[in-house]
Amino acid sequence: MQSIDVRQLAALLAENPDLVLVDVRNPDEYVAGHVGQAINIPMSVIPARVNEIPRDVTTYYICGVGARSGQVCAWLAEQGYDVVNIDGGTMDWVQSGFPVV
Repeated sequence: MQSIDVRQLAALLAENPDLVLVDVRNPDEYVAGHVGQAINIPMSVIPARVNEIPRDVTTYYICGVGARSGQVCAWLAEQGYDVVNIDGGTMDWVQSGFPVV
C-alpha cells in the first residue's frame, strides 16, 4: 500500500482538484474540520458504500492520524482498488497550516 504525507497531498490537490479524497472519520469528526475536497465515508460503512468509490482512478484516504485510513486502504487494496493512505492525517494537515472546512 502506498502512503504520502500531507505536503504531498496538498501538491497533488493543487494540480488535480478532481482527485478523489475520502475522509473515513466519523461524521462528527468530519464536520469539526476536514480537507475541503474530502468526501466523508466513515470507516464503519465503507463495505456498504464501496460502490461509491471509483475503481478506475487512484483514490486517497485520510483520517485523524492515518491509522483508520490505513486499515481502509488495506481492505480496499485487497478488493482490487488503487489506494493511497495519507500519513499523519487531518491532524498533520491542520498542524502544517493547510486550510480546513
